[in-house]
Amino acid sequence: MPQWLEISTEILTLLIMLAGLAMMLVPILPAGTIIWLAAFGYGLAMGFNTAGVIFFVIITILIIASMLIDNILMGAKAKQVGASWLSIAVSILAGFVVTLLAPPFGGLIAAPIALYFAEYIRLRDTDQALKATRAMIAGCGWAFFVRFGLGALAVLVWIIWAWGNFA
Repeated sequence: MPQWLEISTEILTLLIMLAGLAMMLVPILPAGTIIWLAAFGYGLAMGFNTAGVIFFVIITILIIASMLIDNILMGAKAKQVGASWLSIAVSILAGFVVTLLAPPFGGLIAAPIALYFAEYIRLRDTDQALKATRAMIAGCGWAFFVRFGLGALAVLVWIIWAWGNFA
C-alpha cells in the first residue's frame, strides 16, 4: 500500500474514532460501535496480521464492556437503594424505546421517569421511588465516566496498533 494511502487511512480512522469518543457524551448514540467499526475498517484496509488480531480483540472487549456498563451501573445503583429488578428492566426498556421514538435525549428522560412510576406502583411510596430514581441517575453519571474511559482506552489501543510498527 502506498505510504500516502496508509497515512490517509490512519488519519481517517483516528478522526472517526475521536468522533465516536465525542459521541459518548450522549449515552444513546452508538459511540462504541463507531469506534469499533473504525478499528474493524482499519484492520480490513491494512490487513489483520497476528498482532492486529490481538489488538482488535482487545478493542472489541473494551467496546463491549463500555456498552454494557450503562445498564449495569445504572441498575446496580438503583438496586442498592431497593429498586426491584423488574422496575429497572422497565426503565431500561422505556429508555430504549423512547430513544428510538425521540432521539437523542428522549431515553435519558424516559428511563428515570419509568423507574419512578414502576417503583411507585410497586411500593406506593413516593420517597422510596424518588430515592431509587436519584440512585439510577447517579449510576448514569458514573457509567459515563467508565464508558468514556473504556472508549478512550480502545482508541489508545488502536493508536498503539496503528503506530507501534506491528506490521
